[in-house]
Amino acid sequence: MAALERSRVAEILEEIGLLLELAGENPFKSRAYQNAARAVRGLDRDLEQLVRSGELKKIKGIGPAIAEKIATLVREGRLQYHENLKQQIPPGLLEWLEIPGLGPKKARAIHLALGISSLGELEHACRENRVRDLPGFGENSQRKILEGIERLKGRAGRFLQPLVRREAARLLEIVRRAPGVGRAEVAGSVRRCLETSKDIDLVASCDADTAPVMESFATAAGVAEVTSRGPTRTSVRLAAGPAADLRVVPEASYPFALMYFTGSKAHNIALRARAQKRGLKLNEYALEREADGTGVFCRDEAEIYGALDLPWIPPELREDAGEIEAAERGALPKLVEREDLKGILHVHSDWSDGVNTIEQLAEAARAMGLQYLGLCDHSRSAGYAGGLTIERVREQHAAIDELNARYGRAFRILKGIEVDILPDGSLDYPDEVLASFEIVVASVHSRFNLSREEQTARMLQALENPFVDILGHPTGRLLLARDPYPLDLHRILDAAAQRGVAVEINAHPQRLDLDWVHLRYGIARGIKTAIDPDAHDIEGLQDIAYGVGMARKGWCTAEDVLNAWPLERLLDYLADRRRRAGARRSPK
Repeated sequence: MAALERSRVAEILEEIGLLLELAGENPFKSRAYQNAARAVRGLDRDLEQLVRSGELKKIKGIGPAIAEKIATLVREGRLQYHENLKQQIPPGLLEWLEIPGLGPKKARAIHLALGISSLGELEHACRENRVRDLPGFGENSQRKILEGIERLKGRAGRFLQPLVRREAARLLEIVRRAPGVGRAEVAGSVRRCLETSKDIDLVASCDADTAPVMESFATAAGVAEVTSRGPTRTSVRLAAGPAADLRVVPEASYPFALMYFTGSKAHNIALRARAQKRGLKLNEYALEREADGTGVFCRDEAEIYGALDLPWIPPELREDAGEIEAAERGALPKLVEREDLKGILHVHSDWSDGVNTIEQLAEAARAMGLQYLGLCDHSRSAGYAGGLTIERVREQHAAIDELNARYGRAFRILKGIEVDILPDGSLDYPDEVLASFEIVVASVHSRFNLSREEQTARMLQALENPFVDILGHPTGRLLLARDPYPLDLHRILDAAAQRGVAVEINAHPQRLDLDWVHLRYGIARGIKTAIDPDAHDIEGLQDIAYGVGMARKGWCTAEDVLNAWPLERLLDYLADRRRRAGARRSPK
């Protein structure tokens, strides 16, 4: 069996920790696996190399016993200890843990008291008020469990970007290597960079016998079941969860199939209507003249759009949300690209709840070709996350000064903070402390249950503070887990535009907040944004790729993104914005 990637090793360690808790093991044992998972995610060296050299056990947070288990996972791709634990625990209990607020201890208590283990049984027990009467639960806990179950049912069959992108890339490589394949690409919602996807679509061209292509796809590693198979389409279900479809067409039909199966459906319908107005017929296989049925040869998507008197439209924009009209006017934006980013803002170090040191994060950012790093650890109210006291802020700034002196002009660490927006809209530090930071991200981390009016007023009040540079993850959503809190987001974006406060695209794949629909609304009103990974370890820095996809889907150019600017321009902009904001707030 193939060796596992570092991220998968960390996932298995985390799952072992959860399984141990569900089994009622000593909590310190479970915590050891959780700590080891964080350590693996935060490594700045190659995991396989550490295993080979025997240095893995020297890493803080990884003891000798767990180091040996990690080595087995790396070498063999599986761990019998993990398999045995999974056999001991009913699989439904792990699904319960996806319900917000229902941790391993409570899940175990319900399982032991009621003898149930499936999600359906849990829902039935709640509706019969059997959970309510258990020690330590009550009416409120039972209601929240039911609400969580409803959310799980509503998101069933949808998957986050890291999973679908990883699986799509793996399958695409297999298809491209298959005999007779000319071109192949990922299509569907994955190509359009939607926040979540139900399935994975791939399109390939082949002018030879398609059977070897379909065989390669159907027998690919990670395929749990082949649900249908034919000469032009094969569908499978992956062990990782999503379904995947491969469509194979002749080379001449490839551009049309790629466009069609990329979608969206609404975009395709609009294009077909446009073709009809020009005496053409567009479908997934060809573009034909209606008068005589002759085909219009197109080598790629750009030529199809050209035949419809349009420039090529990037996949991220294909939602029938004005992109065709903008293309017709020559008004499509030049979308931001990953290569445009000059720095990363909003990352957490081991000074608060991050895994890595400031220097490790800086070195990782430098290795990504970036020029600066905005360190934004948590503020003092976030005691659960090691939030910084005012004295610790001073100590951190001194440490940053020392590192910056060492880097000189080669790289810059910015003194930042993710400051809590308190329930009344005030911030977690007084202005004289906020003034010591070069960049301030203000975020809501508590009291999500305020009314729409109260939550809106809270954030509007925070935007009045001249030291707020960026509004962090503005809706608080966690994709497939937690709905946005109630908020008049248009009022917030209008206010941010007026006050010159940037609104974050939190690039963590479980957030992607601000979403692309509201981002476009804000960009049209002049807001700036920042593509922030909100990284808590080195690996998390790479999440900016998901944020770039969301930025592109929201029609962002490099000019709209603060961290696509050179350092001096960014610092000048922030200083000027604070001066203007302070002048507005000062009494006349």
